[in-house]
Amino acid sequence: MTGRCNIIFGFFYLVLTAALGPVMVNNLPDISTAQQGKQAAMAPLQLAADSGFENQETLEPMTDGEIARANAKALLALNAQLNSLAPNTAIKGGPHAHGNLEALLNIAVGLVLLVLTVGVRFKQVISAIFILGTLLHSGVLYLGVVFGMGWAFTVLGTGIGPVLILLGLALAGIASVMGISNKAE
Repeated sequence: MTGRCNIIFGFFYLVLTAALGPVMVNNLPDISTAQQGKQAAMAPLQLAADSGFENQETLEPMTDGEIARANAKALLALNAQLNSLAPNTAIKGGPHAHGNLEALLNIAVGLVLLVLTVGVRFKQVISAIFILGTLLHSGVLYLGVVFGMGWAFTVLGTGIGPVLILLGLALAGIASVMGISNKAE
């Protein structure tokens, strides 16, 4: 485990997290339907407001109850539209973005570890820290957001995943200072 595992893990993990893009696209029909519903509820309210809250059928002032019902219908439609966006927002800002980044970090650190002239054990520790950090950060985000596993948010709340990623970055920096060959200079 001196870099090769990070490269292999990184590419397969990237496939897994990038696959969330099509999942988000599958949610688009629900979002479109909710958008149409919101527009259908907002249009009459907008017409009423533009006409000074005049009933379009009778041309008399709308009653307080009619205005309240139009407002309630529009607010519920707006809420439905916002709720339809929530799954994509959670996926996009969580496991999709962080997973892609951490997959690429694993690939990059794997390539660096392959060329460093430091001890094998040091490389193995850095390699393991990056893989564990990825799984305990974006991996548990994936389980919590995509599969609704509540316990994953408890693990995420410990902060261990991001701490491991930062530790891995620091150790990779130290290893680079120690192990980059000066032969090219």
